Amino acid sequence: MSTTRASAVLKHQLLAECRRIQEEKVHNARQAMLEVQESALEGDTAEEAMESFREVCQRQRDLFARQLDEALSGLQVLRRVPEVKPLPNQAGLGSVVVTDSQRFYVSVSLGEIKVEGQPYFALSAFSPLYQAMAQAHSGDTFTFRGKSYKIKEIL
Repeated sequence: MSTTRASAVLKHQLLAECRRIQEEKVHNARQAMLEVQESALEGDTAEEAMESFREVCQRQRDLFARQLDEALSGLQVLRRVPEVKPLPNQAGLGSVVVTDSQRFYVSVSLGEIKVEGQPYFALSAFSPLYQAMAQAHSGDTFTFRGKSYKIKEIL
């Protein structure tokens, strides 16, 4: 398999894994929000205690609603990730940046994900770590929080 084809397959796999994780976050937040709403509607305790309970449920529901909104926003970003990087040798949305110590996938902030047993760190293009590497090219070194990273390749 050619290097170009192999990197396209890898990027497709990374994107699919990120989408799977993000969709799971959407599902979990939606389920939690619905469960809290149902809890607020149940119960036959005294009216004052019930109002207090409903207020707690409303705060929890609002928290889950924010989590759901963030997860949906992340999913929207992933839907826009190009599978083929438009700028050669420059990190951008959808890029895989291979350094001497770690592999990064520029997409949404999910932390470590694995594809074919290999760890990749999924990070947002808005993250400070991405901002540190954004202008670097293959062969360049960038520093983040006192640690130096040498870029071996950008796919």
